[in-house]
Amino acid sequence: MTKSELRKHYKAKREALSLETCDDLSIDISNQLLTLPIWDKSFYHVFLTIEEQKEVNTEFILNILSGKDKNIVISKSDFKTGLMHHVLLTDATTIKKNTYNIPEPIDGIPIPNSSIEVVFIPLLAFDSTGNRIGYGKGFYDRFLDACNPDVIKIGVSFFEAEAEISDVYDSDIPLNYCVTPNQVYTF
Repeated sequence: MTKSELRKHYKAKREALSLETCDDLSIDISNQLLTLPIWDKSFYHVFLTIEEQKEVNTEFILNILSGKDKNIVISKSDFKTGLMHHVLLTDATTIKKNTYNIPEPIDGIPIPNSSIEVVFIPLLAFDSTGNRIGYGKGFYDRFLDACNPDVIKIGVSFFEAEAEISDVYDSDIPLNYCVTPNQVYTF
């Protein structure tokens, strides 16, 4: 299937989930994450959940990272440039939803792409070779392209892999892992 077809299909699948189910599946995903060989790193980038889109609830991932005393990095999206600006999440960080209901930091200590070692990536669907489909704006592909080549890219999904995304571009950056409630895919 094409990105457009899969995007429509998986938006509908997520919309059919209750918020309680989203939370239960998000806990399962977080527990699966604990099995990955990633916990020796220091800087972890985490997206903040858009509840209205029924995204994976990253509150549970944030709790794990905080409990392991890791540096948590969050972003603000610049829709004019298509770039993301990253800050360290601290107790003093103020977060506010933008016009797209994306929770974003208002202020904070800037963190360069080169410092980020692990990135948890939102997605709508992914395939058996690690290609992912987001919302189609390219924010994460541009961000990941600007990171160190050895940055660990982890998708999180309520659903299992598709066999193939038929229209992958050269600029699309594949995942190293994708974690679902039932398993970890390694690419």
